[in-house]
This record gives sequence, C-alpha cells and structure tokens, in this order.
Amino acid sequence: MHETTALLVEFGAVILALGLLGRLAGRVGLSPIPLYLLAGLAFGHGGLLPLNASEEFVGVGAEIGVILLLLLLGLEYSASELVTSLKTQYPSGAVDFLLNAVPGAVAALLLGWGPVAAVALAGVTWISSSGVIAKVLTDLGRLGNRETPVILGVLVLEDLSMAVYLPLLTALLAGVGLAGGSVTLLIALGAVGLVLYLALRHGRVISRWVSSDNPEMLLLVVLGLTVLVAGIAQELQVSAAVGAFLVGIALSGEVAEGARKLLTPLRDLFAAIFFVFFGLSTDPTAIPPVLLPALLLALVTMVTKILTGWYAARRAGIGPNGRLRAGGALVARGEFSIVIAGLTTAVEPRIGPIATAYVLIMVILGPLTARWAAPAVHRARTGLLPLFGITSRKPAASAAEAPAGAPAEAATDAPAAASGAPEEEPATPAPREDAHALPPQG
Repeated sequence: MHETTALLVEFGAVILALGLLGRLAGRVGLSPIPLYLLAGLAFGHGGLLPLNASEEFVGVGAEIGVILLLLLLGLEYSASELVTSLKTQYPSGAVDFLLNAVPGAVAALLLGWGPVAAVALAGVTWISSSGVIAKVLTDLGRLGNRETPVILGVLVLEDLSMAVYLPLLTALLAGVGLAGGSVTLLIALGAVGLVLYLALRHGRVISRWVSSDNPEMLLLVVLGLTVLVAGIAQELQVSAAVGAFLVGIALSGEVAEGARKLLTPLRDLFAAIFFVFFGLSTDPTAIPPVLLPALLLALVTMVTKILTGWYAARRAGIGPNGRLRAGGALVARGEFSIVIAGLTTAVEPRIGPIATAYVLIMVILGPLTARWAAPAVHRARTGLLPLFGITSRKPAASAAEAPAGAPAEAATDAPAAASGAPEEEPATPAPREDAHALPPQG
C-alpha cells in the first residue's frame, strides 16, 4: 500500500475509534481519558494493532494537542483572577504542593530512578485534572456550591505553577547545569510576570489588536500567534506549553470568549490524539510490573488530595461535608500528569508505564470520590464507628435550628451527607467568574 494511503487509512481509523470511545465514555458517565490511553496502548508497539505509517503524523498532532490544551486553559483565566488567587489561596497552594508532590518524589527515589525522575513523578502526582473535575462538578450540579470557588482557586494555582514547573523540568531533562537551569527559570518567571503586567495594564489593547469580526481571521491570528510563541518558548527551553498558556492569559474579554468557541473542538480532537500518542509510546507489557506501585501511589495521593481540599475549604469557613466534597473533587489526575510524563519519557522511559497506570486509576477514582467521599465518611461516623464503641459528635444543626451565634458553616452538613447531593444552594450563587466553565474534558 502506498505510504500516503496507509497514513490516511490508519489515521482515519484512529479518529473513528476515538469518536466511538468518546461516545461510550459519555454513556457511562466517565472521562474518556482512560479509554484514549487504552486505545494508544492497543495501537502501539506490542499492542494489538500497531501503527506504522501514521505514528510520526500522530506525534505532530500530539504536540499541537498539548499547545491547545494550555492555550484554552489560559483563556479561561483573566490576569486579575490569577493575581487574586495568588493573594488569597497561596497557603492552600503550598499545602497542595507539599502533600501531593512529595509522595511522587519519594516513590521515584525509592524505586531508584534518580532526582530528575523524582521531580517528574512529583509533578504527575501533584497536578489535578481541571478537565475531569469541571465535568464532574457540572454533572453533579455543584457549580453553585460554596466549596466550588475553593476548588477552582486550587486549580488556578496549580495551573499557574506549571509556568514555573515545566521550564524547570525541561531544563533538568535537557541536562542543563545549575546555572543554565537558573537562567531558564528566571526567563520563565520574567515571562509570566511580564505577561501578567501587560494583561492587567494593556489587556484591552492586546485583545483589540487580535480581535476580528470574521471568525476565520480570529482563528488564524490566535492559532498562529500561539504556535509562534510556543515555538519561541521551546527554543528558549521554557516549554512550548508555557508559551501557549501565557498567550491565553494575555487575551481577555470578547476575544477570549470567541477564541474559546472556535478552538474548543480543535482542542478536543488534538488532545485526544495526544493521549493516544502517549499510549503509543508506552509498552503495554511494562505496565503489569508497576501496577502495584501505581495503586499504592494512587491510594496515598487520593488521601492527600482529600486533605488538601479539606484544608482549603476550612480556610474559607466551609462545613465538614463541603470540605470532604472539595477534597474528593480534587482527586482526579489527567491531562497535566500525562503532559509531564510525556516530556519525561525520552529521558526516563520508566516514567511512562507507571504514569499511565496511575492516571488510569486516578481518573476512575476521581469521579467516585467526588460523589461519595462525604456520604462514606458520614456513614462510617454514624454506622460503623459505634460498632467499635466509638461515638461521633452529634451532627450539626440545620440553619434553622442552629443556636444564635453558631458559625455559618454549621448549616452545611447533614442533609447532603447521606445522598452525596449538594448540601444546599447558597442564597447568592457563586459569580460566574468563580464558576466559569473549565475545559469539559481532558
């Protein structure tokens, strides 16, 4: 078969398979990420139907997928939102980093993989999946809940942290010394600071320059600018993904909204290709030996994410059930974990199998913990603990029954605990900028 014909047949089969898998995931109410990863394992070397002619083409599509993922993520946030989150949520961000990055780093060191792999695996276990979490919150009807702005604040800090973490990881993977790595990090920090300054002070001017009433022209300008900046960032070893993220932050208002509508279908297509390509680069036979370490790491970081959400929601004065829901919602890992692992596999190929297994586990656990973390703890407190002679505190009174002077959070407990439903609709729903639509899928 002619090489071009083989490429078309293979690539068409991959796209068709992704469409069918996405529909299947939607029917069962799960994120399609694990199915995309499994498809990549099936199409990769050692899989059932290995690709030959189209693998390089799929690799280019995967690079575009990463760029579009980060661009759309940047478009979701304005510079003022990022600055506000930095001012108000930085203690939660610090706790999030310590509780969730350290287990990954320790696991890599215990496995004997060295410091670079430790930094990479720390990122894999640290960053939650904003795409999966957004879909779960929407499906559960929790966008108006009191804890949702807290969840979004933690996600914003994680996403902004990528602008520092990815350049540092890229420098380490390139074997750059301490001096070179410091220069790369300073460039990244300078770029982030400059973009935030320009977006805050001159965001309207930038958006007016990019803006166009013609959707075709807007798409070409935004996409061309993003790919150009991503390429320049890659040349400076700052990471193409960070460059795309900064372009998204710099755009605001109607331009950002129009670009989101135009680029979301492209993002979903190329992001799916990215997940498949990551699966292609992972040997399926390498996954069974790391299943046990991946499962142990998943269980540990599930608990640490729940503790992160508990701490962040507690700082916001939210009741125990809301704290558990915040923690349960943050459990899912997905697109960023795979992006980090994908950057690392060329230097440390052992990261690929454990990252694949870990994300498969966490992307399934995430929706379950989001739904059942609070009900499970409630049932343990009211049903199981008395069997061991342990008595729990009396459940908090409802808002109507709470004594005078009781904290407002006392009204956020019992009703939702047994069913997993939202504890109550707040009197004033969270403003749209606090509950804006994050990417619908990883």
